[in-house]
Amino acid sequence: MSAVSGQSAPITNAMTVDVEDYFQVAAFEKCIRREDWSIWPVRVEDNTRRVLELFQRHDVHATFFVLGWVAERFPALVRDISAAGHEVASHGFGHERLINISRTEFRDGIVRTKHLLEDLSGAVVAGYRAPSYSIGAATLWAYDELREAGYRYSSSIVPIRHDLYGMPAAPRFAFFAERSGLLEIPVTTARLWGRNWPCGGGGYFRLLPYALFRRGLRRVNQQEQRPGVFYFHPWEVDPQQPRVPGATLKNRVRHYLNLTRTAPRIERLVCDFRFDRMDRVFLAPGHASYPVVALGSGEPCAQQGGIQHA
Repeated sequence: MSAVSGQSAPITNAMTVDVEDYFQVAAFEKCIRREDWSIWPVRVEDNTRRVLELFQRHDVHATFFVLGWVAERFPALVRDISAAGHEVASHGFGHERLINISRTEFRDGIVRTKHLLEDLSGAVVAGYRAPSYSIGAATLWAYDELREAGYRYSSSIVPIRHDLYGMPAAPRFAFFAERSGLLEIPVTTARLWGRNWPCGGGGYFRLLPYALFRRGLRRVNQQEQRPGVFYFHPWEVDPQQPRVPGATLKNRVRHYLNLTRTAPRIERLVCDFRFDRMDRVFLAPGHASYPVVALGSGEPCAQQGGIQHA
């Protein structure tokens, strides 16, 4: 892994992959019924193996947030992710946004997926990421359920405004969610001109010039001395994926824009920055304490002190 230019001791960021297929994304949920998933060509296994090969070339280890739906169908893929030295974490079972399911359905999904991934990987599953970052003011109960199910951390908040997700008033860096004691590790944003700007991956990574994205992450590493969290999906390295009929123009642009750029840009990113797994970046012994924050419908309230993560 290459060091960041100009830093004698570069900060290590977290590289993450949300393992889901192109027809499971929120942008297409009004075009593709869940019961019709089986009729769409499945490309997630081959695309994820392309990602594994890219990481191997650059000696990068990452955290793979895997859908239970994918793990059931491709158990060898989960085993290979773990065998390659990556962290296996949970993305829930069926990519349902939390606002669309009950608390009981959520509980069943995170427990089922955790047990499945642990059986396949042979390792404890500590992490969770909500589909479409759908933990928000109305779904904070999810933290209690995750803690009860045995998870240690979540990476389910992006502190920006977005039509599908986002908690712009949430902390930009890792914190313990009050009451649950669960560590929340937000996707990275850069603070500039009084607002948060995305620099943690996804569609913004394909939309924005690479130089701007690199500048934002360097600002977080060098000026704020904080590790970043970057994410992408296996379908983003697949320009030949089937096109979904009936999608709105906005969702077509959001999903298909610059797919040819994703893999080359990730190659540049892992040369410009240092990356590792979420658990090693944020859970390793010796880290500074993280603040305890009360989230709600208004501004989050940080409590005095913090919790040392052992």
